[in-house]
Amino acid sequence: MSDVASEVQSGASAAEPVIGLSTASVYPESTANGFELATRLGYDAVEVMVGIDPISQEIDAVRHLSEHHEIPVCAVHAPCLLITQRVWGTEPWGKLEKSAEMAVAVGADVVVVHPPFRWQRDYARGFVEGISDLERRTGVAFAVENMYPWRASRREMQVYVPGWNPAEHDYANATIDLSHSATSMSDPVEMARALGSRLRHIHMTDGTGSAKDEHLVPGRGNQPCAELLEHLAGTGFSGHIVVEINTRRSGSRHARELDLIESLAFTRLNFAVAAQQQG
Repeated sequence: MSDVASEVQSGASAAEPVIGLSTASVYPESTANGFELATRLGYDAVEVMVGIDPISQEIDAVRHLSEHHEIPVCAVHAPCLLITQRVWGTEPWGKLEKSAEMAVAVGADVVVVHPPFRWQRDYARGFVEGISDLERRTGVAFAVENMYPWRASRREMQVYVPGWNPAEHDYANATIDLSHSATSMSDPVEMARALGSRLRHIHMTDGTGSAKDEHLVPGRGNQPCAELLEHLAGTGFSGHIVVEINTRRSGSRHARELDLIESLAFTRLNFAVAAQQQG
């Protein structure tokens, strides 16, 4: 473990929320590498992005990685991306059932899920009620993530049903992603206030307001990342704060590790300072 990572890890306390690493943050490296990096750099837990990596799709493989590296899985991200439309079949509710199965098997208490695309009409019909029923039957929190309108030139298209902002709908649990708030040009702190106790999960990242979903290292964009952490500390947030950044252009393994260390340090230290000032 690096000296920086060791110092950041030593700042953790039982009163703080879990600070995890999404395996999406190490792409194009593997899910297995995500577990190794999370452990070595001092993260508390891992969020598994179920994607095109076959290991991410195998419950026993994920459980083995968690046990081998002695790091818990805090959340499972259901395969909701366009690139994962055929992962675990093509039936959307079946994907969520499988995500809950994995979560229970590996000890995670949250499944992160995106709202349906507009063209998924059958899935979108009764989505809010269906999510509530899944939570009741599985005992797993399905934290619906904020998304964004798709923009091209000056045109904007609403592609998510019932909408991209979970605060406007009757979900029991929600996720805020700061890259998505940048793309939607919305205020994540106000969204957090509107969600109140329904806010269960954070994707800590950043963006500049580009139409592209950037997933920058926290502090490198224009989102109120530190202010959101201050709000969370002030409200006694005890959910998950998961670093979900894009390191595909880092250029090397060393540069990727530095980005992951910087993201952890930003998150850990800003939350701790805010908690100390308010305590």
